[in-house]
Amino acid sequence: INPLAEISNERRITSLGPGGLNRDTAQFEVRDVHATHYGRICPIETPEGQNIGLILNFATYTKVNKYGLLQTPYYKVNKGVVDYEDVRYLTAAEEIGFNIAQSTARVDKNNKIIDEKLTVRQNYNYVVAFSKDVDYIEVASKQMTSIAAGAIPFLENDDANRALMGANMQRQAVPLITTEAPFVATGIEADIAKYSSANISAETAGVVEYVDGQKIKIRKENDVVTTYKLRIFQRSNQGTVISQKPIVKVGQRVEKGDLLVDGPSFKDGELALGKNVLVAFTTYHGYNYEDAVILNERLVKDDVFTSIHIEEQIIQFRTSRAGDDKLTADIPNVSKYAIRNLDEHGIVRIGSEVVPGDVLVGRTSPKGDENPSQEEKLLSAILQQRPMNAKDTSLKVKNGHNGTVINIEILSRENGDVLEDDIDKIVKVFIAQKRKIKVGDKMSGRHGNKGVVSIVLPEEDMPYLEDGTPVDVMLNPQGVPSRMNIGQILELHLGMAAKKLNCKYVTPVFDGVKKEEIADALQEAGIDPSGKQYLIDPITGRKFDKPVSIGVMYMLKLNHMVDDKMHARSVGPYSLITQQPLGGKSQNGGQR
Repeated sequence: INPLAEISNERRITSLGPGGLNRDTAQFEVRDVHATHYGRICPIETPEGQNIGLILNFATYTKVNKYGLLQTPYYKVNKGVVDYEDVRYLTAAEEIGFNIAQSTARVDKNNKIIDEKLTVRQNYNYVVAFSKDVDYIEVASKQMTSIAAGAIPFLENDDANRALMGANMQRQAVPLITTEAPFVATGIEADIAKYSSANISAETAGVVEYVDGQKIKIRKENDVVTTYKLRIFQRSNQGTVISQKPIVKVGQRVEKGDLLVDGPSFKDGELALGKNVLVAFTTYHGYNYEDAVILNERLVKDDVFTSIHIEEQIIQFRTSRAGDDKLTADIPNVSKYAIRNLDEHGIVRIGSEVVPGDVLVGRTSPKGDENPSQEEKLLSAILQQRPMNAKDTSLKVKNGHNGTVINIEILSRENGDVLEDDIDKIVKVFIAQKRKIKVGDKMSGRHGNKGVVSIVLPEEDMPYLEDGTPVDVMLNPQGVPSRMNIGQILELHLGMAAKKLNCKYVTPVFDGVKKEEIADALQEAGIDPSGKQYLIDPITGRKFDKPVSIGVMYMLKLNHMVDDKMHARSVGPYSLITQQPLGGKSQNGGQR
C-alpha cells in the first residue's frame, strides 16, 4: 500500500509454516515477549488476532548471522570510555555475562560515561553498576523497536496495545495526491526513504544534466550519461498509485546514494504518510461519539486527504474446438450507449470516463450446440433466420469501479508474448478514480487513535479559535484516558508550537522531547503553556465554557474506505444448491 508497508513486509519473520507452530495450538508463552527479543525482534509490531506473537518483525538494527541467529549491535566500552569505532554484533547467548548500558547514558566529549553509577542489563536483569564495569553500550534508543514502531513520536508515553495499533495502521495509510512531512517526527523517516524501492538513488556521483517528469539524466566524471526512468501512475498490488517526481535540478551535483526522486508517500526524501491538521479535543453535538471523527469541509475542497486508486480489469481470449473468442466492437444485444467508448477494434479508448455497465473490451464467444430458448425459437420462426451462434461475453465495468481509463495492456501470441496453451490474447484495462475523504472512511493518528468520519461540516459550522481559524478535525476527548495513549496529546501541543514557530521537531523514541521542553516551546510560540485555548461556537458566537486542547496532529487516511465496503442489492445471484442468495460484495450477494 505504501513504502512503509513494503519495507516492513521485507523484515517480517514467522513461527508458522512447515516445521513451525500451529496457530490453533500455540500457547500463551510462545506468543509472549521474551527478554532475548531486545534489539532483535520488535516487542510492539505484531498483528492483532490469532497470529499475535507468532508473526513478528525485525528490530531496527537486527542482523542475521550465517547460522540464522539474530544479532544486535553494541559499542564496546573500555574502563568507562565508549569506543564508537568498535561495533560488535552479539547474539542472545553471547550477551550473557556482560554489563550492557542503555544508549541514553550520558557521555562527555571524551567519550567517557559521565555518571559513576548507572543501570545496566546483566543476564537479562536490570542492575546498578559502576561505569568502569560496563562492557557494552547500546547504539541507539530505537534499537529495540521495529521501523514502523520507531516512526511513532512519544512512543514512550503510549500504552503498548495502542502503540501496536499505531505501528500496524501506519502500514495501511494510503498515499495522498500531495504529501506533507510531519511537524513532529522521530528522525527515522529519512532512513526509510533511503531503503525504499519506491525511490531512486544515484548509482554514482555526477552532475544532473536533464530533468523532466519522465526521466533524469546524470553525467558522471568519465562523461558517461546515465538515464533514470521515473515510474508514473503505476498500480501497486493494493490498487494505490506509485508515482515518482524529481527532487533534483539541472546543474546540481549529486553524490552516490543521494535521492533523485520522491516516490509515493515521500516529501523531500522523508516518509510522509499523512497530513498535519488542526485538531481540537472536544465533543460536538454527539457527532464524535464512539471514536467518530468530525471533519472540516476544507479537507475535501482542498484535496487534503484525496488519493488516487487504480483498478485493473482483465479479460482472456480463449481458443477451443467449439470456436474462438473474438475481439469485436459489434456485440449482440448491447445498447449503443454501453459501447460508446470503444474503438474500431472493440477496446475502450484511453481517457474515457466509464461507469458501471459500460463495455471495456468487446468479446463474443461461440454458443455451442446448446438448446435454443423458447424466445429464440419463436424469434427465428418469425424472422425466418437461424439463431445467432455468438454470445456476448464482454468485459464490463464492475459496480463501484467507475473512473477514467488510464492505460491498456495487450498481451498476444502475435506479438510474441508467452501465454498458456489455449489462451490467444489477454487485455488488461486500468481504471483510475480520485477519492476524496468522505463519511465512512477510516482515519487515524500515529498512536492507535483510530476513528471513522461521521460528518463533514461546512467551514462556517466548525468551531473556531479566537483569531478566527476554524479547526480541521474534532476528536472525542473521552477516547484518551482509558486507552492511555498520551503520546497524541504531547504530539498535539508540540505540533502547535512547531506550526507557530515554523519549524520541525525531531523526537526519537525513548529519547524524546521532555515535558518541560514542550512547555518552553509553547511559551516561545506565545501559547498558554497548558496548550489549551478557548473555542468559539459558530452557532451562538459565544465561547465554549471550558478551554479545549488544540494543536496540530499528523493524521493518516487508511486503506479501509467506504467506497470499497458499501454494498446493496435488490435481486442478484442465488446459490445453485440451496437457492439462497450468495454472500458478500464480490459476488453481488445478500449479506452473511
